[in-house]
Amino acid sequence: HLIEGRFGNRLDKNIAMGAQKWVDTYSYTNGGACVKALREQGYKIVATTPMDGSVPLDEFIVDEKTALLFGTEKEGLSEELLEEADLALRIPMYGFSESLNVSVSAAIVLQKLSADLRSSGLDWQLSEEEKLITRLKWAKNTIKSVDQIIERYFAEIPDS
Repeated sequence: HLIEGRFGNRLDKNIAMGAQKWVDTYSYTNGGACVKALREQGYKIVATTPMDGSVPLDEFIVDEKTALLFGTEKEGLSEELLEEADLALRIPMYGFSESLNVSVSAAIVLQKLSADLRSSGLDWQLSEEEKLITRLKWAKNTIKSVDQIIERYFAEIPDS
């Protein structure tokens, strides 16, 4: 889920390096709309921030559907998103640096939480039906002119 009010309404293909084919993206012009959509889907909202009072990553436990919010490297998350969040989470930092590159932050948090999930008893994996739907979507994204091929296939099926 991308909040792109300041930077346009698209995922930059030069930055994503083709990842947009494999990741479903949903764009919002403001944080409130994004949080509302995630809450409607049953997500707990967790803001990542180095601010005081946030929970250290090693003390955070994923025990329900969780949406992690990551801000831009320079400004971080907006005040609106920090207030909307159910919880603030931080990566403990040592030395003079106050924050990490956003991709590094995301990698650290996701590695830790995915390891926690794999060793938990939570039912967090996709169902067999969700896996099949995802594989079919990925296959469609790799085939050039897939829509025309599918259209031609259905046009050639004789009426029953």
